[in-house]
Order: sequence, then structure tokens, then C-alpha cells
Amino acid sequence: MTKRGLLRGAGGGTGTGQGTAGQAARMPFVLLVVALLGGGLISLLLLNSALNQGSFQLSKLKKETTVLRDEQQELQRDVDGYSAPDALQRRAHELGLVPGGSPVFIGPDGKVAGTPAAAEAPPPPSPPPSAPPVSQSPAASPAPPAAAASPTPSPAGSPSSGR
Repeated sequence: MTKRGLLRGAGGGTGTGQGTAGQAARMPFVLLVVALLGGGLISLLLLNSALNQGSFQLSKLKKETTVLRDEQQELQRDVDGYSAPDALQRRAHELGLVPGGSPVFIGPDGKVAGTPAAAEAPPPPSPPPSAPPVSQSPAASPAPPAAAASPTPSPAGSPSSGR
């Protein structure tokens, strides 16, 4: 027999006393490994939850950014429409403003350059010629022939009935 076999045999045959001591020595190590694995899983779960929450916030903020960007573009279109020259002129006319004449400048020494004059209202604009004027005389306008346009029933005894 080998030395190992003799040592086992000397303790009573099966060696259960030494196996229990070896398992008892391994128990703290196993508990440590299980605790580390459990802690790692819990921390991964918490990390995953935090990332999901951040993802939801990011999605919400992206939607809000899109809405605000659309609103900003709409407001910019309004500003562009109000600042167009024809819109400014129409609004100034509604407020009773008239175009100014030639400008007059006052220099730093108090000297006036130019001739001051009161602004005068321009004549009202004439309507643009869009179509030739339509004459109202009955002779000038061709009347549609009523008899040719719609068939009318004729009396039974008339010569135009075709009998």
C-alpha cells in the first residue's frame, strides 16, 4: 500500500473525519464567492435600472426638443412674414405713417445738413389693371340665345313640332 492509503487506513477506514474538516475550511470561501456573485448581480440590476431610466429621460427630452424646434421654426416664419417689406409697408399705412422725404442730419457741432420738410402723404395707389373693363351696355355684350340654349316644349299645333 502507498503512504496515502496507509494514512487513510489508519484513521478508521473511510476518512470521514478529515473530509468534514476540509469541507468546513471551504465553507467560508464558498460563502464569500456566493456573496460576491450575489452582490455583482444586484449591482448589475441597479446599473441596468439606472441606464433604462436615463434612456427614458433622453427619449422624453428628444421629443421635447423636437416640439420646441418646430415651435421656433414656426415663430421664425412669423417673424420673416412680418418683416417682409410689403408687410411692413401695409402695417405702416394702417398706422397712418407716411414715407419720409430726404433725410436731414445734425452734425456734432450742431450744424444742420439738408433741408427739413414735412412728410406728405403719397397719393393712394391705383388698382392694378388686371382685366379689360367690362362694358355694361346691352348692345355690346352678346346675349346667349335662350331658344337655342335650352329646348322648350312647343304647343302641339305649332308648325315647328315636326308633324
